[in-house]
Amino acid sequence: MPTSATSNLPENLIYRLNTTERETNVKSLRKLKNQIIGNRTKKLSYVKLGAVPAVSAALSYAVESGDFSGIIEASAVIGSFSCGLDNGVKAVIDSGVLSLLFRLVEYRNDKVVDAVSRSLKIIYQSKLAPKYDFLLKGNLNFILSLLNSESENLTGLAATIITHSCQSNAEQKALYEAGILQKLIILLGGSLKQRDDGLESLASMIRNNPDVNSKFIEAEDGRAVRAVCELIKDKSPRTRLLASMCLIAMLNTSPSKLQDVGLKKSLIHILLELLEDPSQVGDEAPFALSSLIGGKEDLQKIAFEAGIVDTISQHLKKNPMQPKRLQGLFLALADACAKLEACRSRFLSLEVLKRLAEALTHDNIDVRVAACVCLRSVSRSIKSLSAGLFMNEVVVIPLIQLMNDVSAAVQVAALSALINVVVEFTSRKSTFYQYGGVTQLVHLSTSMDCTVRLNAIWALKNLIFLAENQLKDKIFQELTPSTLSSLICDPESSVQVQALSFVRNLVDGCIECIEHVFMEDGIILHAVVRQLKRSSKSDVYIQGMYVLANVATGTEVHKEAVLQQLLLDGSNDGQPVLIKFLDSSDDKLRTASVWTVVNLTFPSSPGAYSRFVKLRTAGVCSQISKMANDSCLDVKLLKSSDIALVLVRFSNKQEFHVSSRYNSYKSPQHPCTRNHWLTTTNISQGTNIDIRPPPPPQSLPDSPDHPKLLTEPHHYSSHSAKPPSLSHQPPVQKQQPVK
Repeated sequence: MPTSATSNLPENLIYRLNTTERETNVKSLRKLKNQIIGNRTKKLSYVKLGAVPAVSAALSYAVESGDFSGIIEASAVIGSFSCGLDNGVKAVIDSGVLSLLFRLVEYRNDKVVDAVSRSLKIIYQSKLAPKYDFLLKGNLNFILSLLNSESENLTGLAATIITHSCQSNAEQKALYEAGILQKLIILLGGSLKQRDDGLESLASMIRNNPDVNSKFIEAEDGRAVRAVCELIKDKSPRTRLLASMCLIAMLNTSPSKLQDVGLKKSLIHILLELLEDPSQVGDEAPFALSSLIGGKEDLQKIAFEAGIVDTISQHLKKNPMQPKRLQGLFLALADACAKLEACRSRFLSLEVLKRLAEALTHDNIDVRVAACVCLRSVSRSIKSLSAGLFMNEVVVIPLIQLMNDVSAAVQVAALSALINVVVEFTSRKSTFYQYGGVTQLVHLSTSMDCTVRLNAIWALKNLIFLAENQLKDKIFQELTPSTLSSLICDPESSVQVQALSFVRNLVDGCIECIEHVFMEDGIILHAVVRQLKRSSKSDVYIQGMYVLANVATGTEVHKEAVLQQLLLDGSNDGQPVLIKFLDSSDDKLRTASVWTVVNLTFPSSPGAYSRFVKLRTAGVCSQISKMANDSCLDVKLLKSSDIALVLVRFSNKQEFHVSSRYNSYKSPQHPCTRNHWLTTTNISQGTNIDIRPPPPPQSLPDSPDHPKLLTEPHHYSSHSAKPPSLSHQPPVQKQQPVK
């Protein structure tokens, strides 16, 4: 093999970096630089062979010997290893060369300073770069000295460090008080490179800090903001993107400060146009769009009118696509469909659901998470769930597989999507069971990760909503009474709420369903009552009382068991839990408690009078009488309903009897499904589902979504009281976020 060929072998090249001969060292560094620039494969190969520590040693030797050329070449190689390669950045940091590079920023040679500052800027563009501590006075002075420089490389380095490391309000305040905000504003009037650096660092300084944001908006009598607004029209796509991101940071931090609808429309149109850019700008644009419209229904409407669904759908049909861009498109689409049914309908009409389902099996973790988030948003449509669009093999099988994903983030995202998908108002729920979905959910409901546990029981709760009794039995058998009891008493109150909601849906239906809570010596019923006595969370009380209200629609044995538990002492003052809940300041809890009393004392029930006497003796009837002018409309309507009037008569010691008008509400018994023909009967809102909305902007991949209850179907029973009319049904219940 020729000598020139062997000298270029990676091992030989790295070996020659250790020489003390200045000329050989510089030549070797230059050859290495030429080989790895723009070549990710070679960079990775050299990193594995230990080239980075050798280059760092060569830099130290060049500094000691005063070799300007060696310093410049070694700095350039370090920057090249750090460009676009996380393994390279990690190797550079591990080599301990960063402190030397920072010292070299103040070197006496301008070419050395430029080379070193370029490399440091590349390193600090990586998330792996160490955080720079702005709270140290010496560090702030260093950043100020860089910004005061006439060198674009030095001002760019300062701006990049600020963009990377300025995260807390304390750091933003320290930078502002040091006069750095004004220095960054000055960059907006500089070169293209300085404008871009200034825009990016300004966004970091004002993000989520109303005080600093206000100072920026007011700076120079508003000229600074107007300058940014002008830059969204710049010829450079990157400048337009960064200016848009800066304005989005201002809008999200202080919405009342920038209320110009025209500006918001312009931002949406600009970002949709930037989706077409083939460079990194096009990769980042959907994330900016997601940040702009996330959680804002007014902007989602503007985006829909601007054609966001059609534009993104067209991009999704393109193959191949960079994972980051695909991730961003799904997140932006998820935010667009979060609250608008029109967006969801449009998306489904464009026939790209299959493309979304395919992304569930993508090699990239972030893409899989984003696809789940998007599916969760799209499946919030009651209309589409009713049509059974999601409960099919194309969607269900990948979601079931993702419950076993190596990434916990993917597992949580998949579960969040399943929470909606399994609602399914059609008769296809058995499909999910047949493919092992229930077994997986039951397994995950015992996970050590509370978020996984929460979402698993949540999905099971929605799965049994309006499910056939046979499927309910199968799910209950797999979950087991002991596991369900443990979930009801889980350390996390959010898990307790969902476990109680599961029981609430489980006992919505026939007598056989109610019997489930009495299995294994009533372990589930005792767990429910235990939480009603021990918990301090109102949501736990509400769901627990609706469980008891549903159980109270059963047989006399069931009603007596509920009554016995409710009249037990529930606090240190010896007051029964029922009295405590009827006197609660929570409207929903009072409503649930009154429904329970209604079911226990429904006149057509044989033991109604006996239970009424016990309730009156315990002071329940007098408490209900005090609620005639309750501040909650639902409680007042219940109080003024027919059955409540009977209670009032009883409290006045009038004769107990069942009038013909009550008998008219009874229906013939039917196995397992009693009184479903009586559509006006609603006793306790026994069944309940939760349709999941999206996560806060810019936190979707890491923080799963915060659930809301959109609708609450009715529980029908032959032993149920009838509210005044359908328009007077208990209100839709909203649940608190998971995280």
